Amino acid sequence: MSVSQPAADGAVVVHGEDAETLGDAARAAVGLLADARDTGGAVSAVRVTLAGGADGARPHRHGRSAELFFVLGGRAQMLVGDAVVLAGRGDLVVVPHGLPHAFGAAAGPGADLLVVLVPGIDRFDYFRLLERVALGEATGEQLTAAQERFDTWFLESTAWTRARARPGTKPPQ
Repeated sequence: MSVSQPAADGAVVVHGEDAETLGDAARAAVGLLADARDTGGAVSAVRVTLAGGADGARPHRHGRSAELFFVLGGRAQMLVGDAVVLAGRGDLVVVPHGLPHAFGAAAGPGADLLVVLVPGIDRFDYFRLLERVALGEATGEQLTAAQERFDTWFLESTAWTRARARPGTKPPQ
């Protein structure tokens, strides 16, 4: 990743083509834009691109940071508390710390999201761990054990499970 941080003003410039990208561009990819260590702890930011219907993040909450989602393109289905909302191109969703949330692409063209945590948390290693879990190189237990380090606390949501149920599957009772 190419991050330029001029000493004079502390600005951070990240060129998209230089950002480290994790995942499969055809299904789900995460572009690592700025980690908290890059911004003096102010923010951390990633770009998430999902194919139509692809899952993004399962239900979770953050104890210390609010999370902002800006839809750059497509449509995203989002859990916000106990509600499931649909956000389209140009829409903004801000989730305060402590509130359960999740996201995935709606059926159709997919979703392209800018995701920002404020204050920032060093989360690039979290996304690298997620990729290793997806590739079978790490376990779900390792991810669960890292919840405190990355301030990402997983939880269950019946509303989310029902909203994301695929045709032909039975949602939980």
